[in-house]
Amino acid sequence: MKVTIIGVAGGSGSGKSTLVKKLQEAFAGDDVATLCHDYYYKAHPELTYEERTKLNYDHPQAFDTDMMVEHIKALRNNVPIEHPVYSFVDHNRTDDTVAVKPSKVIIIDGILIFEHKELRDLMDIKVYVDTDADVRLARRILRDVCDRGRSMQSVIDQYITTVKPMHEEFVEPSKKYADVIIPEGGFNSVAVGMLIKNIRSLIDEK
Repeated sequence: MKVTIIGVAGGSGSGKSTLVKKLQEAFAGDDVATLCHDYYYKAHPELTYEERTKLNYDHPQAFDTDMMVEHIKALRNNVPIEHPVYSFVDHNRTDDTVAVKPSKVIIIDGILIFEHKELRDLMDIKVYVDTDADVRLARRILRDVCDRGRSMQSVIDQYITTVKPMHEEFVEPSKKYADVIIPEGGFNSVAVGMLIKNIRSLIDEK
């Protein structure tokens, strides 16, 4: 089976998830698997909850990217995988895993997926979602407060101390590796439509 691997990167709150959802819908008939880099945050059972809240989750070393690379290679070779499950409420991995079967289209998303060369080299199409910092921060506040039980102050403190500097050091520079840059991500219907056509032509060539 020929496999097309699509990487979707961009800053936190940029609209990656909305874009991934649109791609999943567009290629549903082609059997789509999605892997989020967030699934692969490293486990820290040796730390207390308070200690885990102070970790830098926006640095490349926060992720077990090597595991993700091995999982993608396995799926590409028609071998099912079990990806880890991460709790953003507890700041730690759970004991659960999720089974993923090989698919014709594999969509990978995450803020730092272009920063890791081996992971980047597995992708057929690399898409960077480019969104203004103030919009990304507003979306992050809404998500973390409403969905992840964080306080407004903790979200802003984390943004200032780690999210913003790590974005400037690692995420923004990785934009140079993108094949396509989409302002506003999944909210940009014209760009999404063009991207879907490009991916469709790539799939049909294989």
